[in-house]
Amino acid sequence: MDDGAKSKVLEVRGLQVKLQTGTGTVPLLEPIDFELKKGQVLGLVGESGSGKTVTCNALLQLLDRQTMDVKGSVRLNGRELNGMAAEEMRRILGKDIALIMQNPMNAFTPVYTIGAQFMETIRTHTQLTTRQARNLAITALEKMNLPEPAKLLKRYPFQLSGGMLQRVMIAISMCLRPAVVIADEPTTALDVVNQLQVLRELDRLRTEYGTSILLISHDLGVISQMADEVAVMQQGRIVEQAEVHRLFNQPQHEYTKILLHARPKLSLRDMNQVGG
Repeated sequence: MDDGAKSKVLEVRGLQVKLQTGTGTVPLLEPIDFELKKGQVLGLVGESGSGKTVTCNALLQLLDRQTMDVKGSVRLNGRELNGMAAEEMRRILGKDIALIMQNPMNAFTPVYTIGAQFMETIRTHTQLTTRQARNLAITALEKMNLPEPAKLLKRYPFQLSGGMLQRVMIAISMCLRPAVVIADEPTTALDVVNQLQVLRELDRLRTEYGTSILLISHDLGVISQMADEVAVMQQGRIVEQAEVHRLFNQPQHEYTKILLHARPKLSLRDMNQVGG
């Protein structure tokens, strides 16, 4: 029991979000509970509008406190994040908990080079010199199997494909070895081959560094190949949560059954054949 408690990296208890309007409050996220252990991948699935991205933003303290009422507990390695001061939270984001965004094209500022944005992240959270930060960035890009990383640092986001940008984003997220990575629909905008590359890298990073991953997706095909456990969201609440094989083989909730029935039949085995 003690070892299990110590291995809990992220603990979410009673997390709920309400939108403040001129006529009252609108619930966006009902109280939800889940946890992530070291090296675990938890899949959070559901259709568009089910509350997945609201959950992601609530965990990262990115919701507007003027219009959103966020309650509950979000503990990262025992440290409470909910209600944390913005400046303190900025020191944690990118270093202890990282985000891989849904659309890689929107994750970068178009007027700065990849290198400038990469090294800014590193230097914000470390005492490394510019040269040391550049070397770390090159090493991180090499691990993503990106060609000519030194030249890539000099390029602008529009000069890279969506698949390459997604791998750059993973490299930035992982170079400081965060305890938790939140991957919000990381393969949505990618073709099958690039999906496979991104998923392989996420799995490798989990295996090598013991990083816990919250994998947010509407694609149960991806979740079935990556996740250890799955939580199914519908209308702002978790309606079912189970070990991945049990959920796929013995779904209990009607909504889960509908999602399973509707999912594409293409698996990572098929994708491996496509990717060679």
